[in-house]
Amino acid sequence: MDAIAKKGQPRTTVDPVVTEIVRNGLIATTEEMKTNLMRTAYNMIIYEALDFTVGLFDAEGNTVSIGLGLPMFIRGMSETVKAKIAHFKGDLEPGDILLTNDAYITGSHLNHMTFTVPIFHDGELVGFSCCMAHWPDVGGTLSGSTTDIYSEGLQMPIVKIYRKGVISDELVSIIKTNVRLADRAMGDFRAQVAAVKTGEKRFVEMLRKYGRDDVLSAIDAIMDQSERIARERVAAMPDGVYEAESFMDDDGITVGARVPIRVKVEIKGERMSVDLSEVSKQVGGFYNSGATAGMSCCQVAFKCLTSPLDMPINEGQFRALDIILPPGSVVSAVKPAAMRMWMTYPMTVVDTIFKAVAPAMPDQVAAGHHADLVVARVNGRKAVDNSFYIYLGGLIGGGWGAKHNGDGMNATIAMNDGDTHNGPSEQVEAKYPLLVERYTLRPDSGGAGRHRGGLGTEQVMQALNQINFSSQMDRVKCRPWGLFEGLSGQGNSVAVSRAGATEETLFPNGKAFNQVLKPGDAYILRSGGGGGYGSPLERDLDRLADDVRCGYVSRAEAEKSYGAVFTADGRIDPAATAKKRAEMRKDGLPIDEPIAETLVFPPPPVQDHSQLPQKLTEEERVAFAMNCRCCS
Repeated sequence: MDAIAKKGQPRTTVDPVVTEIVRNGLIATTEEMKTNLMRTAYNMIIYEALDFTVGLFDAEGNTVSIGLGLPMFIRGMSETVKAKIAHFKGDLEPGDILLTNDAYITGSHLNHMTFTVPIFHDGELVGFSCCMAHWPDVGGTLSGSTTDIYSEGLQMPIVKIYRKGVISDELVSIIKTNVRLADRAMGDFRAQVAAVKTGEKRFVEMLRKYGRDDVLSAIDAIMDQSERIARERVAAMPDGVYEAESFMDDDGITVGARVPIRVKVEIKGERMSVDLSEVSKQVGGFYNSGATAGMSCCQVAFKCLTSPLDMPINEGQFRALDIILPPGSVVSAVKPAAMRMWMTYPMTVVDTIFKAVAPAMPDQVAAGHHADLVVARVNGRKAVDNSFYIYLGGLIGGGWGAKHNGDGMNATIAMNDGDTHNGPSEQVEAKYPLLVERYTLRPDSGGAGRHRGGLGTEQVMQALNQINFSSQMDRVKCRPWGLFEGLSGQGNSVAVSRAGATEETLFPNGKAFNQVLKPGDAYILRSGGGGGYGSPLERDLDRLADDVRCGYVSRAEAEKSYGAVFTADGRIDPAATAKKRAEMRKDGLPIDEPIAETLVFPPPPVQDHSQLPQKLTEEERVAFAMNCRCCS
């Protein structure tokens, strides 16, 4: 069948059989790209943790199929391809491979090297194959704290790393000169090239086998179908304007100065609009991300609400979504904003979108999750050969929020890295001078509710040689919230245990910078739990008894938050529990601990000191005084 009479005319007919073959062929291609990358990469964060994304795109850069590692690259890959198209203005030829890690294009940090191959068929540009993967080292400071992009490593603008099939030795030498572990970097370089060439090969094979017009018509049909389904599902949602607010602990530099995340969602007919105009301005610390990450926040939330499982990702799914995102916010930052921990704030934006629409769509959302990758940055020298190493450790699972019909998931990587895996303890111990003392679930970390929040985890890592350790995490104070009377989960935390010390050193704001650990010392990462859903006084007693028996919920927590009364032999007494729960309801219990004060920094100017809030820390009082008209 010839889908179109002439090139450039609208495609009028589509073969449904070819369409299904193409649909599955595209998915198979991106899966093969993932497999080849994992089998050939040098760094564990790629082949074990799966910190990468691969995809196929049409000639305009629109998403055709994505093999996701990172959900937050749902938009970043497409925008990066489009930026490369605009940069070269048609100056693309077979054999070219394009490269950039520009954080303000990808929306992420400099560690994400993104390779792109333009795909040609009979001399015509028909699409692109793309791969983003995390390199553990791209130069820059090893300190955990950064305040601008220049301190974070090599900035590679959009370049042709291969031109007509010939590698640019000069550009490669620039990369090698700017990284500490050149051999490992170049191993990942070659693995990514293999991945994108795989995508190119399989796409061209499909075009040759089924015909250019039929394949491209099928892609259009797949996108149109995705659009129709998304519009139908938005149309089934209640029209209205929904708003919510949450907070991040701080920007890593001005510790304790909470950062507001405000979202507005409007549903009208078949369209949804997400307005991020009131999200905090970009901050001085290292938590900023680019506009493509801000767009991805909205698209991740939109896909979860409209087609979480039944449709692979493509551009058509998002045609019913409008995004309002002015430049200069923490999720649309502009140069020279620091971007090292780009992934942290976008996760809470997604959580906050769910929080906003929860009253209208209680069956389609989840309570807040731990929303941090809980990573450790470790470096040092191995005793066996004095070789230098860098280990991006942690990346441990935490608790996800409960839903209307079930408990939250335990020990699962945060939303930004939804398909990323926990790193195997055996791999860590085999490759680095570290001993995994403990990696376990945290009892009572999940927020209490009719459905309980998922449990966070605790990882204790002992240093076998002297190491340098840093960790910066958020959502320590601003804990994962519950929905519909569900309670908040525990927050994330980091601590250090010194050999011989009786107590660990806790970093109360989640920021541990430049800690030197000697042999026998250990660092401790704790991920938060998810928020609960529904009143804890409505939790089924058999399920609560299972929680206590398994150690997920302590007896004390069962009594305090769930109203349980235990018999002498340790069983829950149904009659006594019902009576206690009735009394707790009457007294307005249980009471959730406050997640965060609604204190915005910098605060608005006030007329005089009499207008200052009464309950302030000294740091907060100084900040307000600096903005007081009678003082300033």
